[in-house]
Amino acid sequence: MLLLGSVDRRALIRLLDGYGLALRPVPEAEPIPGSYWGESEAGLLGNSLYARVDTPLHSVLHEAAHYICMTPGRRNRLNRDAGGDDAEESAVCYLQILMGDALAGIARQQMYQDMDRWGYSFRLGAACAWFEHDAADARSWLLQRGLIDAGQRLTGALRG
Repeated sequence: MLLLGSVDRRALIRLLDGYGLALRPVPEAEPIPGSYWGESEAGLLGNSLYARVDTPLHSVLHEAAHYICMTPGRRNRLNRDAGGDDAEESAVCYLQILMGDALAGIARQQMYQDMDRWGYSFRLGAACAWFEHDAADARSWLLQRGLIDAGQRLTGALRG
């Protein structure tokens, strides 16, 4: 599993900064503020994303994608639980994969494997199969809200 401590943190910080989201490092073995799942999983409080060096990158990107995809009202009162419906959750999963693509040296296949290992569940049984063959609804959701463009590139926008 790809951990935060093994990626180019400066590139990740630049990506998150573009969305007004600050990466807040947490010391090793300390509890992660705002973590929905606990353990080493990333946490969200307001516009801060908390993570340790042992936090999986897919968790950091998933929580960042929640922040990007949520309505402004939810973003303003964000405290641990991103909320949202099933359609938004699918869009979050899709967006986290695209965000991984935006980071140099992060192979999409690694993101798929880490998502599968963590336990994300998809109708086709695996993240790769879902992304490539069953995610048209998630792509459409992101496109309609201006979070990706027609070429499936990140726009840098937050959901309005």
